[in-house]
Amino acid sequence: MITIHSEDHMLRNSRTELSGGQLVEPFERPGRVTRIVNEIYARQLGEVEAPVEFGLGPVRQIHDEDFVEFLSKAWDLWTNEGYLGEAIATCWPARRMSQRKPTQIDGLLGYYSLAAETAISPGTYEAALASVNVALTGAQTIQQGKPAAFSLCRPPGHHAAKDLYGGYCFFNNAALAAQYFLDGGAQRVAILDVDYHHGNGTQDIFYSRDDVLFISLHANPQQEFPHFLGYADENGAGAGEGFNFNYPLNKGTGF
Repeated sequence: MITIHSEDHMLRNSRTELSGGQLVEPFERPGRVTRIVNEIYARQLGEVEAPVEFGLGPVRQIHDEDFVEFLSKAWDLWTNEGYLGEAIATCWPARRMSQRKPTQIDGLLGYYSLAAETAISPGTYEAALASVNVALTGAQTIQQGKPAAFSLCRPPGHHAAKDLYGGYCFFNNAALAAQYFLDGGAQRVAILDVDYHHGNGTQDIFYSRDDVLFISLHANPQQEFPHFLGYADENGAGAGEGFNFNYPLNKGTGF
């Protein structure tokens, strides 16, 4: 099986994560991919290839234009304010508050993020674009006739919604790949999301659509992140009703 991988994932090397009331080294870090690539070579699982460039066109099909522009400028806006640390949101448009988009970076971070654990650091946007290319190259590889491909995407993507980042995710790689297949003429596209946490971003993107089936197995959101999406009674809306299935699992569930 072909693996698609980009060394540009290293550009995303944040030093800060808010966890358990402390600022710690992020759990989502470059070493995760290094270990995977080393195992692929050690086990001789197949070729490892670099992605091709797809530009921003596919990203704009899935994500709001203003959100894409924000991610492209966020680090510069942050450093231009004179801040010395990494960019972390501290205020959100909660219940009964205005949903107007602020102009200052502190407000923009809260407007476009779903959680505080994910800092924006130098190289984040560039790494996110490289991850998009990895996902789309994998889809292209299959479309060209290969039976399977492993797109080793970092940053990951399933928490990224149409206009929100968080959970270490900035652009939704799986959604982009699904759209690529649809644009290429595929009649039936499904995303099976097996992760400890619910793929809230992917659900958000396809919730009112009937051209992609979304199925997610994950920890019960009453107990685990992202807490506010991923329940079993979320089955889609409008045209998408019956095309979204969540299977939340309680703590202690075995393999």
